[in-house]
Amino acid sequence: MLKGINQWCYPDGTSLEKIFEYSYESGFEAVELNVYEEGGIGLTMETAAQEAAAIVKMAEKYGLKLPSLSTGLLWKAPLSSPDENVREKGRSIVKKQIELAEAMGIGTVLVVPGVVNEETSYAECYERSQIELRKLAAFAEEKKVHIGIENVWNKFLLSPLEMARYIDEIESQYAGAYFDVGNVLQFGYPEQWIRILNDRIRKVHVKDFRTSIGNITGFVSLLAGDVNWAAVMKALKEIKYDDVLTAELSPYLIAPQELANDTARQMDVILSSCTITQKV
Repeated sequence: MLKGINQWCYPDGTSLEKIFEYSYESGFEAVELNVYEEGGIGLTMETAAQEAAAIVKMAEKYGLKLPSLSTGLLWKAPLSSPDENVREKGRSIVKKQIELAEAMGIGTVLVVPGVVNEETSYAECYERSQIELRKLAAFAEEKKVHIGIENVWNKFLLSPLEMARYIDEIESQYAGAYFDVGNVLQFGYPEQWIRILNDRIRKVHVKDFRTSIGNITGFVSLLAGDVNWAAVMKALKEIKYDDVLTAELSPYLIAPQELANDTARQMDVILSSCTITQKV
């Protein structure tokens, strides 16, 4: 498996050149870039294919692969919104991700499928987001880019059985799961999710979480939380997952490269799962 790191692991405003330099020097083999609003650093909703190609060449200069694209924009424009204009904005975001991915030779885009809240019930989120994802899956198939539906803290898809069914009902080989290991720890066991989602998994995010804290501040550095990494790696090997593991962590405010250095070393331990011992 490849060691990857997300652009979010570096402070806002860090140039792509520095992100690639730091990631290479820390021993990463891949970087996951994000799509931002207009005026952001790197890829944005305004980025043209020619600009995207130049970013690929920059990554290649450092020997780095670009296997996936993510974005936080769908939190503001969820595919589950009761407002058709908001859903249309969400569709345009995912389409832009897919177009950039095609231009850059990237195989997977991360998609937050929807958000359950006071104005959008669970059932409405399920129905509306699936309708939108079926449309987007047809576009993704045309472009030969996979949609990776991520399990996030959106009060939705709270079990692996439901997530598997949700993906299957989209009825497209270009719709799969972007599985986040740390995000399920508050209400499940990532190794169990991995076995159930199985070959639906397109990409994997790694982060750690302390269940004793139990809220958003419970996300911690790899190996500092309660993820059973030996069990996770065993499950990934059982389903024959051999793609990238991408770290997605909050950046250090001081000496930002040190997060990359620390995380790369921690991922080496995780990838060599035989060195991980169980808690006593």
